[in-house]
Amino acid sequence: MTKSFSQILSKLCPADLEREIKTVTPDQVGSLLQRDRIRPQDVPLLFSPAAAEFLEQMSVRSAEVTRRRFGRTISIYAPLYLSNHCINSCTYCGFAKERDIPRRSLSIEQACQQAEHLIEQGVRQLLLVTGEAKHIYGLDDLCRLAEKLRPRLAGLSIEVFPCQQDEYQRLIDSGVDGLVLYQETYDAKSYAQLHPHGPKRDFNKRLAAIEAGGRVGFRTLGIGSLLGLTPSSLEICFLAWHCEFLTRQFPESRLAVSFPRLRPVSGGAKLKHPLSDRQLAQYVVGMRLLFPDAELVISTRESAGLRDRLLHFGVTRISAGSRTSPGAYGQEIQTEEGQFETDDCRSVDEVSQAIRLAGYDPVFKDFDPAFMCSRESQ
Repeated sequence: MTKSFSQILSKLCPADLEREIKTVTPDQVGSLLQRDRIRPQDVPLLFSPAAAEFLEQMSVRSAEVTRRRFGRTISIYAPLYLSNHCINSCTYCGFAKERDIPRRSLSIEQACQQAEHLIEQGVRQLLLVTGEAKHIYGLDDLCRLAEKLRPRLAGLSIEVFPCQQDEYQRLIDSGVDGLVLYQETYDAKSYAQLHPHGPKRDFNKRLAAIEAGGRVGFRTLGIGSLLGLTPSSLEICFLAWHCEFLTRQFPESRLAVSFPRLRPVSGGAKLKHPLSDRQLAQYVVGMRLLFPDAELVISTRESAGLRDRLLHFGVTRISAGSRTSPGAYGQEIQTEEGQFETDDCRSVDEVSQAIRLAGYDPVFKDFDPAFMCSRESQ
């Protein structure tokens, strides 16, 4: 019987992993990089402090791998926030139920108007985002909206509350083709402290939800850790092993790996384990060497300058023109506090120009929904 990733994770000891990472030597990393294939058991070497000395060498190899798999293309998407109502108490999130913020949920008409702002700028790949308050914005609302938006888009993903397998199937039938679900941290003890109240407190249930999405056949499965909450060298190793598990279990789904760093939220969790831009670049490069076919995603949490540099390190998908509160598109500036603060505030056109200046082609449509219909009819 196939194990779940929670079963695998329960057998991994963070203290042992931390010791292994700290004792990696430059000679071990050098020998690793001489090999054609990097294996899952090599993860601690790849993300160790010792490997940081080889970042330039690793970056060259990562760029070559990325060009072979993806050409010189960068896919562009935008998040569409539908509701900031939430019943969770996540200490790092601007939507946590204790926050004193104006709460809003968009109607279907309002959401379509928000989508139209993005479509007019050329965006054809949207990520629908909600807080976790199914009694206010639930599955029926998402399905109705997806049916409305699907004909206008090339890709439609969700980042919402965890669902059951039959619920994910309903979303797929409505036109959703991508599922994004961050575990936030793979350290169960830290997870409990960061999620004191609400359904998100159930660590194993959240971890299992992405597997339910894999079983129903989402075209893309997106995962990530919120870097900065716990030691990042441990988180990135657990994330890599989660990637390996999903790739093996669901080979027909493309993996999308994100590297979100904790951003300021008024009264929110402090950055206890900061990581440098160079460390983030090492994580991107290492993940590319491990998973040549995965989408690597960097959002507007990061600065414009860093995002432009990371285009050369293996990133293949970035957000543009993002607003992180419901109804914020069409405003000259975002007037309400969002889920988190963005750093790269450039427009979609400005991001596209930066991609071209870096020698890459911005891609707004990298898939056609008709392919899904063809596959289902076979």
